[in-house]
Amino acid sequence: MNTLEMTTRIATGQGFIAALDQSGGSTPKALRGYGVDDAEWSGDEEMFAQIHAMRARVITSPCFGSGKVIGAILFERTMDGLVDGVSTGDALKARGIVPFIKVDEGLADEADGVQLMKPMVKLAALLEKSVAAGMFGTKMRSVIKSANPAGIAAVVAQQFAVGAQIIAAGLMPIIEPEYDITSDDRAAGEAILLAEILKALDTLPEGQQVMLKLSIPATAGLYTPLTQHPKVLRVVALSGGFSTDDACSRLSQNPGMIASFSRGLLQDLRKGQSDEEFNIVLGKAIDQIASASV
Repeated sequence: MNTLEMTTRIATGQGFIAALDQSGGSTPKALRGYGVDDAEWSGDEEMFAQIHAMRARVITSPCFGSGKVIGAILFERTMDGLVDGVSTGDALKARGIVPFIKVDEGLADEADGVQLMKPMVKLAALLEKSVAAGMFGTKMRSVIKSANPAGIAAVVAQQFAVGAQIIAAGLMPIIEPEYDITSDDRAAGEAILLAEILKALDTLPEGQQVMLKLSIPATAGLYTPLTQHPKVLRVVALSGGFSTDDACSRLSQNPGMIASFSRGLLQDLRKGQSDEEFNIVLGKAIDQIASASV
């Protein structure tokens, strides 16, 4: 797929975007959930080999290439790896799946009720590398924990400033200001977030677009203005800690948003499952998430 084909696939495709981008800090937890004990690996190289094997198993499962997964977000080391003897990006594109790369370097300490992204000192080099690897876009995550107007404005400003660098490099940014689903003031904070995003979209030059990855809102339909905005290619939802059933139920109440789940997609997969069992479990999750994304 070339860039135009990938843009069309993301803009109009019926399905969802898989999040396969757990990085160093979250990898041990992801492996434990998959049934890989900490004693089965030693050091980063063995840890990343285990998680890459899991992701390769997902990507090569027949149901993953069924057409219901339209995109996948990768961690850098997954992008660097091989699946079936070819680069991960090429393996995805061969299955009709558009590849994205996680580019943030983690979260800063909380201030003003939010966690901004840490300084992205490796961004320029990673963007150059990602373009060469055939990635279509990027993803970067901030976290909002309370309805603090100054903090929320800072998150959106940082996301769009980095997004401008990503667009200039020739990639499509997924802007992800995650709102903590356990926050007591989430409904009020998400209304502030919506207003800040709309203001930031107004500053985008004509012809430029971004994607948005947002927590499923406490108020159903809140983000409809974003799903219809000409400067937004697609709005995707993170599962945010909800179970697959709960996340899908909530997502189905928000027309125009599609899923970009990690836990909600992978939570029932286990290393010890036979290939048949693995494919059945993964296929059931894919079908459920795709249905909620319609």
